[in-house]
Amino acid sequence: MTGWIGIALGDLTGIGPEVALKALAAEAATDDTRYLLIGDATHLHRLNEQLRLRLPLEPCGRAAEGGRFFVHCPSSEALPETLSPGSPAAALAALSWLTDGAERCLRRELDALVTAPVNKESIIRAGQPFIGQTEFLSKLAGTDRTAMMLLGEDDRHRWLRVALATTHVPLKRVADQLSQDKIELVIELAAQSCRDLGLPRARVAVCGLNPHAGEGGQFGDEEQTIITPAVRAAQARGIEVVGPLAADALFYHAYRGEYDAVVAMYHDQGLVPLKMIGFENGVNWTLGLPFIRTSPDHGTAYDIAGQGKASRSSMIAAIRLAKQLARTRG
Repeated sequence: MTGWIGIALGDLTGIGPEVALKALAAEAATDDTRYLLIGDATHLHRLNEQLRLRLPLEPCGRAAEGGRFFVHCPSSEALPETLSPGSPAAALAALSWLTDGAERCLRRELDALVTAPVNKESIIRAGQPFIGQTEFLSKLAGTDRTAMMLLGEDDRHRWLRVALATTHVPLKRVADQLSQDKIELVIELAAQSCRDLGLPRARVAVCGLNPHAGEGGQFGDEEQTIITPAVRAAQARGIEVVGPLAADALFYHAYRGEYDAVVAMYHDQGLVPLKMIGFENGVNWTLGLPFIRTSPDHGTAYDIAGQGKASRSSMIAAIRLAKQLARTRG
């Protein structure tokens, strides 16, 4: 048995609960993993019926009696039956569910946490400072030594694995947010991720920040002053890493399998190529947390929420990665 996988259901007015239930229905026969769905039980049971999935959902307190699919809501008050997209109540509930799942992981009650999408704008409008789930969970776990990795494969099983040196930062501030220590940390975490995945090698390539990796300082000096020292420091510690390389060519070679992971300097530099090849099955994996956390690589999709047509593919991939990593960690 893999053990317990928690799923924080995210923004109730988005597609998170729908894709979670659809993914569990698809995965139910593949193993005997037990799941704890953290969210509003009333809404979840109603959605289970509407989608005709017939998942045997049970209250969390009955886990000792057997079963595999359990529901827990940290709040004793049920949410209103009807909520508008991006509702403050839904946004605050999503944070509550995320917190509960992370705390259970820290207490080792869960072997991994899969998080459904939340909406940053809705959370901020509800009065909570929020950058993203990666940053929120890092703070909750008391660490800043984390990084966001996105993984995806095409229909021929060719993978891209991209770790980000900066995450949700305005483009004009990226250079100021980079440091040798941060890049060196992300290189280290990217190499460790390859080992956690059981890959035969851990070949990491690092993107430059500027066009043509700075062209010898003609287009910027961050490659010379920050990125190259980080790469050399990582090499000195025995990590198989190269760079900085021009990003436009690097991703072509990574896609061909010449590198196992890429370290990108900023969000879109890494995620545009990743989503080009793995839009339907991309997974967000937070590296460096003291527990396993994965997430589907899509948003709340308010425009299709409640229509029953959201794709379960990315959530399935996130659940499968969480189970794989849980087995590896034993």
